[in-house]
Amino acid sequence: MAGNNGNGAAIGSVKSAIRTLDIIEYIVAAGRPLVAQEISTALGIPVSSLSYLLSTLVERQYLQRQGRRYTTGPGLERLQAREAGFSLADRVAPLVRMLRVQLNETTSFFVREEWEVEAIVTETSEQALRYAIDTGRRLPMHALASGKALLGTLSDAELDRYFAEARFDRFTPATVTGEAKLRKQVAEIRKRGYSVTDEEYSLGINGVGRAVTIGGEVVGALSVAIPKVRFDPALEKRAADLLEKTAALLADG
Repeated sequence: MAGNNGNGAAIGSVKSAIRTLDIIEYIVAAGRPLVAQEISTALGIPVSSLSYLLSTLVERQYLQRQGRRYTTGPGLERLQAREAGFSLADRVAPLVRMLRVQLNETTSFFVREEWEVEAIVTETSEQALRYAIDTGRRLPMHALASGKALLGTLSDAELDRYFAEARFDRFTPATVTGEAKLRKQVAEIRKRGYSVTDEEYSLGINGVGRAVTIGGEVVGALSVAIPKVRFDPALEKRAADLLEKTAALLADG
């Protein structure tokens, strides 16, 4: 029975992929906005299934909705753009999404803004107990896994300036604010290659982070936020391994 269920799921996924491509090709070929019923009739897709596919395509900007009608969106144009036309967020978004699917934990990509970090892409876990991160909000480096991972990439001179200029607010009883302990953590991150936080910014949330380089330049950090009740050494290792592989994909890209 298990084998049949697995094959059925695979067939269903392929069918959805084919339908998605059919929708895009049909709307592009039509050259005008179309209502859902027109698309359903032309392609033989039940309205219930079509609604979900259309919503996903609109969310990803491959289509855009104008009232009840659908037309092509800017996402299709980006696919044809030169590499220089892609933003950093465009490049990391598919990999952040892949990490979230593999781990089913909230995954984000942060960039550094002076002594703070800001999420430019985030994918929230689908589990009932999950942590959500707001994009565009600046957060302190010393309390987040992404921030600690980026601290590990600083030169000794930059690190000295960081400790001279940054604020070290305490967000939970576990927040590390002392310079000596933070420097010890940075040394461990440099040796291990990734960072770990234990309820340092939000109670009940652990994090795993890894810095990302593209063309030899540090551009940001990937991180995974995991409720403490699910966090254990096995999950930490799995998350760290996936972050390493994902960072390598970006470095090679």
